[in-house]
Amino acid sequence: MTTITRKRVLFLCTGNSARSQMAEGLLRHLAGDQFEVLSAGTRPVGLNPNAVTAMSEIGINIAGNRSKSVDEFAGQKFDYVITVCDNAKESCPIFPGGGARIHQSFEDPAAAPKESQLAKFREVRDQIAKWMSDFVCNKSE
Repeated sequence: MTTITRKRVLFLCTGNSARSQMAEGLLRHLAGDQFEVLSAGTRPVGLNPNAVTAMSEIGINIAGNRSKSVDEFAGQKFDYVITVCDNAKESCPIFPGGGARIHQSFEDPAAAPKESQLAKFREVRDQIAKWMSDFVCNKSE
């Protein structure tokens, strides 16, 4: 019997409250059998309720997720470390194991005016979903 080893992916952003959480949920939903998916922040601030709402609208529940510090993953090996904001790219630590570092910045939906914030979360969620579909097609074996 052959054992299939899933590739390890870590999504990073500053607060681990929105973009990296949505990316984690999307990749797990799209290809969780191919990837072990985690997310963290350089300065975690807690899960944003708008991220939970935007994801639940497309049938993905991230309500049980929590904001994690990148320090929790120090010394671990990843096949891909993906930064989803410019700040995380600049302050991202080096992870051992020769994994690929990928940067794909998405606008911070939490920075939108309060009255249009949920709409911005939906827009960024859809951008991440499109990018994630391409990632899965290109990185799956």
